Amino acid sequence: MTLYTSTLVVPRQKSRVWAKLGENTLYALGLPLILLTIWGVWGTVAPGRFFPSPFVIAEAFVQTWVGPAFTADVLPSLGRLALGIVLSVGVGVAAGTLIGRVRWLRELLTPVLEFFRAIPPPALIPIIAVLIGATDSMKIVVIVAGSIWPVLLNTIDGVKSVDSVMQETARSFSLTPAQRLRYLILPAASPRIMAGVRQTLSIALILMVISEMFYSSSGLGYQIVFFQRNYLIAEMWSGIVLLGLIGVFLAAIFGVVERRVLRWYHGTREVERA
Repeated sequence: MTLYTSTLVVPRQKSRVWAKLGENTLYALGLPLILLTIWGVWGTVAPGRFFPSPFVIAEAFVQTWVGPAFTADVLPSLGRLALGIVLSVGVGVAAGTLIGRVRWLRELLTPVLEFFRAIPPPALIPIIAVLIGATDSMKIVVIVAGSIWPVLLNTIDGVKSVDSVMQETARSFSLTPAQRLRYLILPAASPRIMAGVRQTLSIALILMVISEMFYSSSGLGYQIVFFQRNYLIAEMWSGIVLLGLIGVFLAAIFGVVERRVLRWYHGTREVERA
C-alpha cells in the first residue's frame, strides 16, 4: 500500500511543478505580449514621430545593431560592463568581509563609507576624467565607484550578523580562520551578498551608459545620445530596447548563479514552508 501511494504522489508532484512552471512562463510572457500588441495597434492607428511602432523600431534595431556596430559599440560596452561588475563584486566581497570581521576597522570606516556612498556617481565623472583621462579605464572606474556599494555594505552586514553561537561552535571544533571563513561566515552571509549583487547589476548597467555619454566617441551610451541629437528617433529607441535586453540577460545569468550559490538556502526555506 505504501509503495502504491508513493508511486501516485511522485507523478502528482511532477505535474504540480510543470503546472507552476507553465503558469510562471505565462505570467512572464503574457504582459509583454499584451503591451506590444497595444503599442503596435496604437502606433498604426495614431503614428507619432517620437513614439514609432514596434515594427519600425524592430527594423531600425536590425539595421543599426546587426552588423559592424555590434563589434564597434556593443561588444566594447559589454566588456567594460563585465569587468566593472567583476571588480565591484570581487573588491566589495573582499573588503566587506575584512571590515565586517574586524570591529575597530568597521567602526572607523563606517562614517567614511556612508559619506562616499551618498555621493551620486555621475558627479564623480568629471573628477575621474581629469585624474585618469577620457579612456576605457575611466569608464570602468566610474562603474566600480558607483556599483560597489551594495555588495560592500551588504557583505559587511552579512558578515557581522553571523550567529555568535555558530562561531563559538566552530572555534570549539578547532577550525582554522580560513575554514571558518569558507564554511561558516561566507555561506551565512551569502544571502545578503547575493542581494547586493542583484542591485549592483542594475547600477552597473546604468553607469555604463552614463559613462559613455561623456568623454566618449563610441559605445551604447554615446550612440543613443548621437541618435537623439540627430533626431533618429527609431534608432534611439532601438538602443534603449537593446539596453533592456542586456538587463534581462544579466538577470537571467544572475538567477542561474543565485540558485547554485544559495541552493542550501532555498532548500531550507522550502522545508520551513512545508
